Amino acid sequence: MQYVNLGSTGMQVSRLCLGTMTFGSSTWRPWVLDEAASTPVIRAAVDRGINFIDMAEFYSMGVSEEVVGRAIRDVPRHRLVLTTKCFYAMSPDVNDQGLSRKHIMDSVHASLKRIGTDYIDLFVIHAFDPKTPVEETMRALDDLVRAGKIRYIGASTMYAWQFVKMNHIARQHGLTPFVSMQCQLNAAYREEEREMIPYCIDEGIAVTPFSPLARGLLSGNTDSLRNKTDNFTQDFYSDETSHNIARAMVRVAEAKGVLPSQLALAWVARRPGVTSTLIGVETVEQLDHNIAALDIHFSAEEQHELDRWYTPCDVINDYRNEVRIPRTPR
Repeated sequence: MQYVNLGSTGMQVSRLCLGTMTFGSSTWRPWVLDEAASTPVIRAAVDRGINFIDMAEFYSMGVSEEVVGRAIRDVPRHRLVLTTKCFYAMSPDVNDQGLSRKHIMDSVHASLKRIGTDYIDLFVIHAFDPKTPVEETMRALDDLVRAGKIRYIGASTMYAWQFVKMNHIARQHGLTPFVSMQCQLNAAYREEEREMIPYCIDEGIAVTPFSPLARGLLSGNTDSLRNKTDNFTQDFYSDETSHNIARAMVRVAEAKGVLPSQLALAWVARRPGVTSTLIGVETVEQLDHNIAALDIHFSAEEQHELDRWYTPCDVINDYRNEVRIPRTPR
């Protein structure tokens, strides 16, 4: 496994980060693996050198953190870089969501208990909260860093201007700034390359993309359970442009003698600014295929064939998804 610094920090992370949305309870989403199937995959990832594990309180409504925590219980804590996130509603209660001081504090303490650890290496806000003053959020995160509950802070899924604003307020008040951005990036969705990723490169902020396979569309298996039941796949990647890119991925992969999923992951891992790419796997075999993808290189012709089908689209986030305008092919 290859390791890199997480942005401008001294902490080293594996170039692949194990995403855990697929681990937890199938009662939450039909494509989620229950604990018996999750545990061998999690342990195999650690055995193969993946030290970066990304969780969230929202995944399986807390069960995912518990499953991961039990799977890694015997691994020396210093070997692992554990990440978890908060923002989305954990119950109907009005304060059990968002980025208020109350919810952030409650979330961190609950996650620590579920995972079974004394601290979180990287705590990520899952989205931007327009209902909470930015300074309140940043002071709460800073207090948790000073208390030793979390070591670094990161953000995910927001407009570039929102991320810039939060970092500016943190520095203005002498608070802990963000060291990472977890944004969606794949060959079918590249809008973060316009402003978010260039900003991160300029500031030395780590970019840790999620959904390198476009929610499974670029895997070459359009009939998978996730492709058929994950509403995000239908909402974000049902347009003809996305399917043209998926078909190109299959063609280039077959010519290279690799899997479409490997090619799609390699495409993301080699993009400018990318630090560590999140992967979602269901089997140890898929895990090994993902690790092998780090050694895949592209010719100029192959790169062109994958890129030439892309057309711009609306940004994918929680603020515009219901009014996004479908894009059309070139």
